Amino acid sequence: MGRTVLVVGGGGREHALAIGLVESPSVHSVHVAPGNAGTAEIATNHVVSAGDVDGQVALAQRLCADLVVVGPEAPLVAGLSDALRAVGIPSFGPHADGAMLEGSKDFAKQVMLDLGIPTAGVQHLTEDTDLDEAIDHWGSPWVVKRDVLAGGKGVVVTENRDEALEFIVESIESDGMVLLEEFLSGEEASMLVMMDESGFVALPCSQDHKRVAEGDLGLNTGGMGAYAPAPVVTEDVRSRAISEIVEPMHLHLSSQDVPYRGCLYVGLMIDDSGAPSVVEYNVRFGDPETQVTIPLISSDLCDLLLAVSEGRLSDSMPTFSNAHALTVVLAAEGYPGPPAKGRLIGGNASSKWVEMAEGKCLIHHAGTGLDDGKLISTGGRVLAATGVSEISLQDAKNLAYKRLSEVELEGSHFRRDIGHRAL
Repeated sequence: MGRTVLVVGGGGREHALAIGLVESPSVHSVHVAPGNAGTAEIATNHVVSAGDVDGQVALAQRLCADLVVVGPEAPLVAGLSDALRAVGIPSFGPHADGAMLEGSKDFAKQVMLDLGIPTAGVQHLTEDTDLDEAIDHWGSPWVVKRDVLAGGKGVVVTENRDEALEFIVESIESDGMVLLEEFLSGEEASMLVMMDESGFVALPCSQDHKRVAEGDLGLNTGGMGAYAPAPVVTEDVRSRAISEIVEPMHLHLSSQDVPYRGCLYVGLMIDDSGAPSVVEYNVRFGDPETQVTIPLISSDLCDLLLAVSEGRLSDSMPTFSNAHALTVVLAAEGYPGPPAKGRLIGGNASSKWVEMAEGKCLIHHAGTGLDDGKLISTGGRVLAATGVSEISLQDAKNLAYKRLSEVELEGSHFRRDIGHRAL
């Protein structure tokens, strides 16, 4: 009899995790709460909000779950992992104190400065700050960060002084303070690090596309696509990131009274000389980075997540394939503003792998649901087409766009240049 696993969340990240767990030889059944139409196709959905800590614990107990994998950051900050461990259920995801690395940008920045981890300079702005003097300290472009969980929308990067000032004033009025950071130039990349007190392992690095339009133009989004592995993270860059960023943080986190167990997402900025620094930390898998990272893990995903949740990662290190993966997000009309919801999704949106000569491809669901048995859109990022190829990144890209062409959604849009920095 295999394991029973509960995945908390309902987006594309959780669908990717559920697919990987369904494929794990050690798993018998996968449950997702609340899930989406894609997870319903491969697992059992439960109508429990991701943020309902008591409800999620009760569900895990009812299912006799052998493992709970927490997808979003908010339940982690709210103490879901703490509550699960208190009743003897292993949880993949850090305790509430560890989750503050994402819950508070101010807290994360202070930890980095204390440990000597390379990162941008920062100013703390309050109602008593001379804003004109502060904003002219580093000059354009300005990077303004709210110190709250804002679903990826708490940061403004702009060359418009008035826009920066307006966001600063609004943030101080709503939060009492705001961070103004030095702008870091270079190329961004994402390093997902599995970590517990026994050790850590960095998964293949990926590169996300945040801007809504081709050429990395337009408004910031939660991510319009990603690919892995990212060539910008050379062996030298990776080695430096491990020694200068990951190792000091692991030493710090593993020495706490309650050690960190989960995924530490390191948002890297790599300058022209190849020197990495930290843009931000997240305390969970990224989205859409997860969609291109999970397919590259060739060993049993459940074995890995359970080992981390029990503090024995060093005894269960993963293995990886030599494949390339690329995912393209299909967004609803209006996104990244208020999206059009409730529209029918036509064509072939199945989340089953399609095998082809160049590799394989599938649809990862995110903002999807079922209305009287019909597939509809329920969010801004509706779904993503993902291609995986052992031949080349170009083949993975071709597979993803071919698969995306088989889906229909009125008013939807997507970027046609995902992977352009590598290709």
